[in-house]
Amino acid sequence: MIEIPSTILDAIESYLIKQYPLEGCGLISADISFDKLDTVVGWFPCKNKAKSAKLYELDPVDYLKADRAAEDKLQQIIGVVHSHTHSDPYPSPTDVNNAPDPSWHYVIVSLRFPSPSTRSYKILDGKINEEKIVIT
Repeated sequence: MIEIPSTILDAIESYLIKQYPLEGCGLISADISFDKLDTVVGWFPCKNKAKSAKLYELDPVDYLKADRAAEDKLQQIIGVVHSHTHSDPYPSPTDVNNAPDPSWHYVIVSLRFPSPSTRSYKILDGKINEEKIVIT
């Protein structure tokens, strides 16, 4: 399960819509002072270095800036968010192959239809497990 405040989810979806027709991406963080790292408290938009409508690559400079900003706020990066411009919010084979951390949340926002559709997953050893999103 992952908890996402509605204000952060709105900011994520708004940013990803602005990136259309390209895939957009960014990182999410949690407060390290809490025992659970399933509650999103931060959102860090990143450039899609791939500049593609079919895949994303987090800009390494943006990644570093997000990691440092999170650390400064006593937060830790807990996942990545990206959009699918023409498909459902389900990890593609490329998404699975590029999943860097089995503890991360992989949040995908589909822009296939007029209203964004958001789902989240854990990916471990190539296995995809959907997790519930609780919007607070």
